Amino acid sequence: MALESAQGKQNKELNSSFFCNKFHCFSSKFLSSKSPPPTRSSMPENGSKVSSPQQRKPGGWKAMPFVLGNETFERLASIGLIANFMMFLLTQLHMEQVLASNVVNIWSGVANFAPLVGAFISDAYTGRFTTIAYASFATFMGMLTLTIIAWVPQLHPPPCNVLQPTNPCQGPTKFQFGILAMALGFLSIGAGGVRPCSIPFGVDQFDSTTEEGRKGINSFFNWYYTTFTIVLIIALTLVVYIQDSVSWVWGFGILTVLMLCSISLFFAGTRLYVYVKPEGSVFSGIAHVVVAAYKKRKVNTSEAGGVDDTYYDPPAPKGTVTEKLRLTNKCRFLNKAAIITEGDMQSNGSISNSWRLCSVQQIEEFKCIIKIIPIWASGVICFTAIAQQGTFTMSQASKMDRRLTSNFKIPAGTLVVISMVTLGIWVPIYDRIVVPSVRKVTILEGGITLLQRMGIGLVFSVMSMVVAGLVERMRRDSAILHHRADGMAPITVFWLAPQLILMGFAEAFNIIGQIEFYNKEFPENMTSLANSLLSCTMAGASYLSALVVNVVHNTTGRKGRPDWLTKDINAGKVENLYFLIAGLGGLNLVYFLWVSRGYQYKTRMRIVRDEENNGTENFDVENNVVKQFV
Repeated sequence: MALESAQGKQNKELNSSFFCNKFHCFSSKFLSSKSPPPTRSSMPENGSKVSSPQQRKPGGWKAMPFVLGNETFERLASIGLIANFMMFLLTQLHMEQVLASNVVNIWSGVANFAPLVGAFISDAYTGRFTTIAYASFATFMGMLTLTIIAWVPQLHPPPCNVLQPTNPCQGPTKFQFGILAMALGFLSIGAGGVRPCSIPFGVDQFDSTTEEGRKGINSFFNWYYTTFTIVLIIALTLVVYIQDSVSWVWGFGILTVLMLCSISLFFAGTRLYVYVKPEGSVFSGIAHVVVAAYKKRKVNTSEAGGVDDTYYDPPAPKGTVTEKLRLTNKCRFLNKAAIITEGDMQSNGSISNSWRLCSVQQIEEFKCIIKIIPIWASGVICFTAIAQQGTFTMSQASKMDRRLTSNFKIPAGTLVVISMVTLGIWVPIYDRIVVPSVRKVTILEGGITLLQRMGIGLVFSVMSMVVAGLVERMRRDSAILHHRADGMAPITVFWLAPQLILMGFAEAFNIIGQIEFYNKEFPENMTSLANSLLSCTMAGASYLSALVVNVVHNTTGRKGRPDWLTKDINAGKVENLYFLIAGLGGLNLVYFLWVSRGYQYKTRMRIVRDEENNGTENFDVENNVVKQFV
């Protein structure tokens, strides 16, 4: 056995980078700067999950047409639904703005928390293939139910009657709302199973212990990113146009058929897939640490000796490569879970009860989560600002001039593509031009630290909300001034572009920064949990957005004052909601600066210029991680 410190010099490598839009996350060249992701794992006696490569014949590229085809159709179906769902609730179910916003936010919150449950079930019980299979059927049932809702007149309110000025539009009945909730429930179950398992299942098809397998993994993520980009463009343009201008039945029906194609492709490749058995979840290890620390709460840690003779710190199983974390003094009460007491060890060296004794590795992995939670919390309000693109921004667009030509109107749900185009243009410029220039000054690998990048994104999100409020005030004043019967403001919808562009910059800095931050600060065997944190951020933002909207709706409009979020957007003051979110964002920025000041990175990479070798730049790595090779 040999221990090799991770400190030292490393050659310059590509950063792994993640891109995230309002609804899904996708990756480009994922893990290209890290060790190749494991395809097999085993559970040592201490309960921690580490990689253990085994001999097997991988599915490789033979399985990729089925995996990527399944992914492409599934994402096209789900994104095509989400992109314009707010307009469906407003125009077809005749919901008020607040109710429609609540439905979108609550459903989004459930759908984004569900992957945590899905990941646990997959890792601990069912495995990725089975989880994806059941989840895909659930998504299909949800899409089919929505199509039937749009098709059958009894399942949605009748068309608005302009001849009844007192009540021109009827909202959904309790029965109709219940059917809608059932459809969204199916879709949430589907999201909970597909999102956490789709990418790992694709990686499972390659053998990362071989050079060919590692190249295949990198190519898989490139293809994954490419197909996602294509799907995003199609969903935000063609699908939204069909829903708005042709028929909601056709719009949902096409997505349902695509989901059925996704399921068919997925099962067509069953003979080619590599299947990974469930091996336990990281959440089980967390539970063991908490329980063991509580049971040993009366043990005095000051009397403990060195790690080797007092704390349980076993070597990794033979044939594995894993990150070993050193014991730290932060959250020292958790260290008690690793103190070896009488009866904890059996004669063969294994532990007697995993609920009374945990390894140092398990404890330090739990501390990683505790350390990152304050930083994670700062992303919720940033995402709350981003979430408005799918709710009130669409309401604004629906009351503006959306004519691109005399015969074509831009669908309100398509406007969000502006922020995505901004993201797509800026990220390569940032990576290839900005970072190398700034790196010469700061001598940091990424030009600036990840926390600085996230902070810049918070500033952009606040600016976006301020601009959104100013534009909405101008739009409403224009609509009131011209007194049009349809309430339309005679100004172009492209006045919304500045706020969407600023929001694209917010995502480019904060959201991508979050993803990279989580993946670098968590150990490699916890990357699945790290990747799920952004989904939790989105869920928290959805609930916070719903809370703010309901508080504003229920507190304004009293004593003769106008309701900010009344059904008629021209009679309300949506700009005040934007200014309120901007104010919360300002307070959040102060909080972020406070919690990030004392944060200690797990890994720091600085440039060391070798003047004797033509000024070649290498990276000097400083961290507290030890690579153990057995």
